[in-house]
Amino acid sequence: MEGFAFKERTMASFSRRRFLTTAAVAAAASVIPAHRLYAGESAPLIGLQLYTAREALAKDFPGTLKRIGAIGYREVEAAGFFNHSAADVERMMTDAGLRCVSAHYGLADLLKTADATIEYANRLGLEYVVCSSPWAKNPAHLENYPGGAWQGILHAMTLGDWKWSADQFNQIGQKMQKAGLKFGYHNHTMEFRKINGTTGYQILLKNTDPHLVTLELDCGWAFAAGQNPAELMRRHRSRISMLHLKDMKPAPAGTAPDKRTPTEIGHGVVDFHQIFEAAKATGIRHSFVEQDDLDMPLFEALRTDLNNATVLARGGTLREKHG
Repeated sequence: MEGFAFKERTMASFSRRRFLTTAAVAAAASVIPAHRLYAGESAPLIGLQLYTAREALAKDFPGTLKRIGAIGYREVEAAGFFNHSAADVERMMTDAGLRCVSAHYGLADLLKTADATIEYANRLGLEYVVCSSPWAKNPAHLENYPGGAWQGILHAMTLGDWKWSADQFNQIGQKMQKAGLKFGYHNHTMEFRKINGTTGYQILLKNTDPHLVTLELDCGWAFAAGQNPAELMRRHRSRISMLHLKDMKPAPAGTAPDKRTPTEIGHGVVDFHQIFEAAKATGIRHSFVEQDDLDMPLFEALRTDLNNATVLARGGTLREKHG
């Protein structure tokens, strides 16, 4: 999810990246039943990060959720609730046959609304609250960066900013834990930018308490930043508990990581066989498809993502190769 802390404000107005379910909604005929990543009763579901459907949700929240459930998704992760109350969202999720596992918030917002976020999350029955972007104690250098604060986060985070963010994550994680919630952090590309021989990701791993802060690995953005998502999962198997499944289009050598373009699962160059093998080996609990940019109509893209992710997760080969 690209810059959710800043995009959410515009999404809510568009003048502008945990719920109990009832009976399952019938899946479309072309979707493989169950949609489990791996064989076995404890296998996690392939879910959807709702940022993918942000525009449709803003126009028709309950109707869009029902269409997502009808495609075959069962778990979702929220990216804003579009001014709906927790009670209304809970009802709409249940009606759609969906369970909302997690929700995303930017650190700048969490610092202002942690208590309200906890209350909302508990009312919904969320399992996780995930931070989708870092921040700085003195954020002027981010806010004044050319292009705005999100560009500042992408290109101007300092080691001090990352250490400060890690400290905030520990404090928020402790508060969430006391409230019965798990707290996590979701990466983009800036976490892997080299700063004086280290990276923001390494600082977060070193400076956050594993008992208070888990990690949600966005495989697509990590790949765009030159990382091997499967290797990251295996190396940090005790820290990474959730995934974002995101494919990336081919790009010329030297393309900036944040300029890479997401596409439908199986239509790009990310090696999902390796990712799913590592996810199985390391016990990943939840995996959410997320597609920031679409190459086809929304619900066609969501169906393609689920179908292809299911085939690849089971070790299969897609009939049509892309990329």
